[in-house]
Amino acid sequence: MADLFNTVSTAPLAEALRPASLDEVIGQSHLIGPGKPLRLAFESGKPHSMILWGPPGVGKTTLARLTAKTFGYEFIALSAVFSGVKDIRASMEQAEHNLALGKKTILFVDEIHRFNKSQQDALLPFVESGLVTFVGATTENPSFEVNSALLSRAQVYVLQVLADDELKLLIKRVQDKVLPRLQLDDSAVNTLVGYADGDARRLLNLVEQTDTAAQAAGLQVVDADFLQNALTLNARRFDKGGDNFYDQISALHKSVRGSHPDAALYWLTRMLDGGADPRYLSRRIVRMAWEDIGLADPRAMQIANDAALTYERLGSPEGELALGQAVMYLAVAAKSNAGYNAYNQAKAFVKKDKSREVPVHLRNAPTKLMKELGYGHEYRYAHDEPNAYAAGETYLPYDMKEPGWYQPVSRGLEKQIAEKLALLRTWDAESGKG
Repeated sequence: MADLFNTVSTAPLAEALRPASLDEVIGQSHLIGPGKPLRLAFESGKPHSMILWGPPGVGKTTLARLTAKTFGYEFIALSAVFSGVKDIRASMEQAEHNLALGKKTILFVDEIHRFNKSQQDALLPFVESGLVTFVGATTENPSFEVNSALLSRAQVYVLQVLADDELKLLIKRVQDKVLPRLQLDDSAVNTLVGYADGDARRLLNLVEQTDTAAQAAGLQVVDADFLQNALTLNARRFDKGGDNFYDQISALHKSVRGSHPDAALYWLTRMLDGGADPRYLSRRIVRMAWEDIGLADPRAMQIANDAALTYERLGSPEGELALGQAVMYLAVAAKSNAGYNAYNQAKAFVKKDKSREVPVHLRNAPTKLMKELGYGHEYRYAHDEPNAYAAGETYLPYDMKEPGWYQPVSRGLEKQIAEKLALLRTWDAESGKG
């Protein structure tokens, strides 16, 4: 009976395969390769406080543990999700006890961005005094989520998602060291790597599930068809409120601005696949139309608005087709930010300028007194003028120069707008007025 209980390790693969040295770490060669920053830090013999920033499953916790092991420090781990100031104080008491025994301490705070300002401030005195060497892990941009005082005392290292080859190496390591019985054909390996999406922890979970399912089915070799039927394969890595979300919406916007319909479609469908709210995306698409196309193609605004309304009427997934076609149209439409720039310049000017009076000839005169005061006097009704244009008339305050905010581009409809404005300026000059 003893063999029955001892043949299989109960430790999760992530723990069973956790690297014992820097050389065993898969990925992050830009940080731990020969001559790279984190490798040099490990070789220096003196640890320093650091923040490890990167998506889930790329080795942040592993590197933190290796830091303590390499330098012979005690390791205290806190999760910012479950810990508070009380836990920080208890950890500092443990660090002081360690120091009394001649041992130094690495304090690892996972998801440091979840700590509020007071909790982060509570760490500062202990980091400054050197009682602990602080290692924080975060999936969010530390520039926005970590207090500047704490950030200034820690070196930030940016970790990257694992490449496909690195994930395949991890699968091989699983088969060599823990699960030699698990046989995967190439299609199964590619499927697992694809759904891991650069996340080593996710990959190891999928491999564990695959092994369990294969054993239950008595399968000798696992292929992609078996995985599709046996496993629940989740959507791509996506964080609805984090950096990954805003990076992707930025990529979508810039693909539209850059007139690349395929790229715009890719980022739109990536976000929809990841669970982004289509209503949020429809609002951003309308914004893109006004900001980057404007009057160069007014149809873009109409199509963007119609797509948003179509989604409201049809919902998912039918309404998503309208959003897809909208981003394609926006991508191929003539581009202009002339209206966007003009509005921003006018807004900035008005904000800092004085309150200028409305010219008397532009004022409304509904009463006899107003007429006697000259309101509306000598106003020229454009429709009564040649070409329905009052050449030389002024519509700005008397003491304000022509600002020239709106500068149409030579693309799309704005090319014609520019030609018309140039003609009007010619008529103004010929009128001798103004």
